[in-house]
Amino acid sequence: MKSMVLYVTCSNEQEARSIGQKLLKERLVACVNILPTIQSLYWWNDDIQEDSETAFFAKTTDKNVDAAITLIKASHSYDCPCIVALPIEKSNPDFLQWIKEQTTKPHDNE
Repeated sequence: MKSMVLYVTCSNEQEARSIGQKLLKERLVACVNILPTIQSLYWWNDDIQEDSETAFFAKTTDKNVDAAITLIKASHSYDCPCIVALPIEKSNPDFLQWIKEQTTKPHDNE
C-alpha cells in the first residue's frame, strides 16, 4: 500500500474544514493540514483570475484516493476543483504506518 498526499484548493477556510472533516469521518484520510490563505493566479473563462483561497494537504493511501476525490468533488463549491494526488516517495516509516492504520476500517474507538 502506497501513501499519498492530496493537495486541494477551496474557496475559503470553512469549506476546507468541512471537506476535511468529511474525509476524516469516512476514514479516507489520516490527517488534514489547512493553509488558511493563499493567493492564486489562474486562467478561468479565458481570463487571468486573482483570488484568495484556502488550500489543504491530506495524507492517505493509494486505495483511498479515488473515493476521496469523489467525496471532494461532491462537497466542493467549484465547478472544477484542484485535487492533486502526489505519492509519498520517502518518509518516516512510523508515520507511513500511522497513515495506513488510520485509514483502515473498522476502528474500535468509533
